[in-house]
Amino acid sequence: MLLGAQVRQAGGFVAALRRAEAMGARCVQLFVQSNRRWHMPERPEEVFAAYRLTSEHSPVTVTVCHAPYLINVISPDADTADRSRRSLVANLRAATALGAAGLVLHPGSHRGVDPSSALERVARSLVDALDEAGARAPVCDLLLENTAGAGDTVGRSLDELAGIIDRAGADDRLGVCLDTQHLWASGVAFSTVGEADRLLRQVADTVGTARLRCLHLNDSKVPFGAQRDRHANLGDGTIGPEPLRALLGHPRLQGLPAVLEVPGVDGSGPRAADLQRAHQLHTEGLALRAHRRS
Repeated sequence: MLLGAQVRQAGGFVAALRRAEAMGARCVQLFVQSNRRWHMPERPEEVFAAYRLTSEHSPVTVTVCHAPYLINVISPDADTADRSRRSLVANLRAATALGAAGLVLHPGSHRGVDPSSALERVARSLVDALDEAGARAPVCDLLLENTAGAGDTVGRSLDELAGIIDRAGADDRLGVCLDTQHLWASGVAFSTVGEADRLLRQVADTVGTARLRCLHLNDSKVPFGAQRDRHANLGDGTIGPEPLRALLGHPRLQGLPAVLEVPGVDGSGPRAADLQRAHQLHTEGLALRAHRRS
């Protein structure tokens, strides 16, 4: 498992990579623009080239990007939907220019408008964006993140993510990123090895294990099934160590990039200590599995 973190980007992409290296990360997650503004990620090619060149010689072997939270490709507001399309296309191109393995996206919210067709509309919008972004050259994969289940969000279950992918014609450019806090908040249990095994069987039976490309590793500030997106530092939330060990030790998750999105201290983001805690839980999870097999 390639453990890493979402890092601050003050000073630019290369500076962010250096922060990840200093933490001991093997993967890094970046926003290619402000995650809460519509400003497009337009930078000179040499900025992206410098990051690609630096990353070739870095212990951080996988870069993943995250699309802005504002994007909602099926917003009932025409202006928001258009901005979302343009932002998604621009982010796909920028993530590709960085050499990212994928761009993580929250599937969106139907806002109570025609929920029965929401999966179809998301699928159509994603394929259109991928086609537009890749019209001149192929772009990185688009990774759909499961949601915590609040409000009218789409993608709150593996079945819904599978429904989007199916309606997109099983497009090879679509993958999945699983978030542990969102799983917990949406009522998906992995408290024991048996429950974690059932979760991974469900992954195989819905989206397919081959589409699982990334993990977001977080504890939860809210109880199981609360349907709210509230991340906590590992071991400080309602998930706790035992479920994280049970999940992180699963054989099918080994080799995946696993990104910490925890608040750290005062919301400053993941620290080296948080990454060390993730390594400890991963090692203990592997040992737990090995002991059960012996």
